[in-house]
Amino acid sequence: MLDVGTLAPDFTLSDQNGDDVSLAGLRGRWVTLWFYPKAATPGCTREGQCFRDLSGDFADAGVEILGISFDTPEDNKAFASAEGFGYRLLSDPGKATGEAYEAVRGPDEPFTGFPRRVTYVIGVDGRIAAAYDVGQDIESHPGTVLGDIKAMSKT
Repeated sequence: MLDVGTLAPDFTLSDQNGDDVSLAGLRGRWVTLWFYPKAATPGCTREGQCFRDLSGDFADAGVEILGISFDTPEDNKAFASAEGFGYRLLSDPGKATGEAYEAVRGPDEPFTGFPRRVTYVIGVDGRIAAAYDVGQDIESHPGTVLGDIKAMSKT
């Protein structure tokens, strides 16, 4: 995972609607990047629902939520539509952004070919403010991220 304080690698990826989203275009805002292994799988669905359920609180705190997977925009569109996600899901089928954020699994790891379940918080200055190896903590993780952002934004 990238170290806290590291300048967040820029990217431009297509969201579920085919619109390009670049990190540079979000500079000056808090951004939560959550990498998820596969659209519409049970764990990813539950984690996405938890982000969805807190999305109003994230918005009130001035935080942009971006999900990233190696799925196609079409797969992400179906996923977002089925679950009522009001935030953008980005497609990284070439895995370049996953590589830059150290979210790509090694060849000897289980589920090679899918991103690791990691989340980064990027501060208004464009630097990594927090990094999380989520593991199985999918349900409480979004609330932890939100609480940490609120604490950091007060300092």
